[in-house]
Amino acid sequence: MVADSLAKLKIAKSTGDPSLPRTTKRRGGFLKYLGLLLIAAAATYAYVSFSARSVAVRVATVSLVYPSQAIALLNATGYVAPQIKADVASKAAGRLESLEVEEGMRVVKGQILARIEDRDLVASMNQALANWEVAKTNLKKAEAELRISTLTLHRTQSLLEKRFVSPQVLDVDMANYHKAVAGVNSAQAAIGAAEAAYRGAQVAVEYTLIRAPFDGVILKKNADVGDVLSPFSPASSSKGAVVSMADMNTLEVEADVSESSLLQVKPGQPCDIQLDAMPQIHMRGVVRHIVPTVDRSKATVMVKVGFIDKDSRILPDMSAKVSFLSRALTEAEQKPVTAVQPSALVNRDGGSRVFLVQGETVKSVPVETAGPLGDLLVVGKGLKPGDQVVLEPTESLQDGTSIHLAETK
Repeated sequence: MVADSLAKLKIAKSTGDPSLPRTTKRRGGFLKYLGLLLIAAAATYAYVSFSARSVAVRVATVSLVYPSQAIALLNATGYVAPQIKADVASKAAGRLESLEVEEGMRVVKGQILARIEDRDLVASMNQALANWEVAKTNLKKAEAELRISTLTLHRTQSLLEKRFVSPQVLDVDMANYHKAVAGVNSAQAAIGAAEAAYRGAQVAVEYTLIRAPFDGVILKKNADVGDVLSPFSPASSSKGAVVSMADMNTLEVEADVSESSLLQVKPGQPCDIQLDAMPQIHMRGVVRHIVPTVDRSKATVMVKVGFIDKDSRILPDMSAKVSFLSRALTEAEQKPVTAVQPSALVNRDGGSRVFLVQGETVKSVPVETAGPLGDLLVVGKGLKPGDQVVLEPTESLQDGTSIHLAETK
């Protein structure tokens, strides 16, 4: 029994069909391998046959260009920056009680942007106002005493002339009169001091109201309600500026121009501005100012270019490309045109034609040209931006010819 159980646990040496001879197995593997070779050969033959029938070509894309590219003297890059910008802070120290603006909000000059706690300053202002009123009352009292001393002095002088009083009485009344005059002068001076103290208290209260210094747009909030503000931020827990704002009407492009090309730039020169955020829009500009300082590390000079064409979508710190032009653009030159490489055109059937790529074939299309534009040729009709055309078409290329892209070396 044990021997039979052990015999059942033995692993068979061959899993194949023992009824098939070994030569039959080898013949089946060879036929399978031969079939794979025939399939590969057929695919290669089909590809070679197609390549032999199709024409190898180079293609180019029809583009949309601006005429300003043909009259550009040089190009530079830069960033949009406002020429009037401020980090608005308060001259008073205290806790921020309210913030009445948000980022992107337009404000006008004098508008209240934020408020600082002012209860102590308002109390001081009210106290100064009360002192001013007391000083006014003291002046009235001194003026009354002056009137009394004046009348007494006049009466004593009259009595002295009649020898009804002694000269000593006149001296006493004269001294009282001068004392009353001094009292009036002192009261008037006290009123001036009290008024000045009140005006100073008013200014201190006004400093708790943070106002816009000019018309502009809020760019950033630098503090929140509850933060402690200090004009010079002496403590690490306090903040200085409450908001940052800029006048969007003063936006200009600050472009870096190589010092070797600086002689090609002058104030008032027309420019073409293209923002990376709006690549399809070209804007007219003009050189406003050339900063008379050279950056040693980059060997460049900053040139400030103003916008002639305004756009509310222009924002500070946008990157821009500036083309400095040899002359101002006409109204017609401010619009983009369709252009193609001249080598794509051929003269056939009495006119200019191009071969438009349509999948794996080409189509002969008549076109109308409108003159050169730099290295390109302006096309009036027949093509649209994004079309692909064959470069340097040969005589063998006809309408409907199969093509494939030539290998680049």
